[in-house]
Amino acid sequence: MLITFKLYASLTEFLPVDRRNGNAMPLEVPAGATVAAVVARFSLPMKMVHLVLIDGVYVPPEERATRPLVEGETLAIWPPIAG
Repeated sequence: MLITFKLYASLTEFLPVDRRNGNAMPLEVPAGATVAAVVARFSLPMKMVHLVLIDGVYVPPEERATRPLVEGETLAIWPPIAG
């Protein structure tokens, strides 16, 4: 199934080089794939996975290993940001 995967700020370096400028890419994932599975696929350091949204809705850390993604959803991840 196809989702949209977005990484922000310093996490964009984990996207393929040709997708870093726009920070988003279509991503084929198996049915039932979870947020944690996508994080692992891109080797994102867990300490850098701070804010996780699916279609603009916050996914708390305790749900990231069990929340299945659905065709057409957008998964967006931000690192911790100080300001």
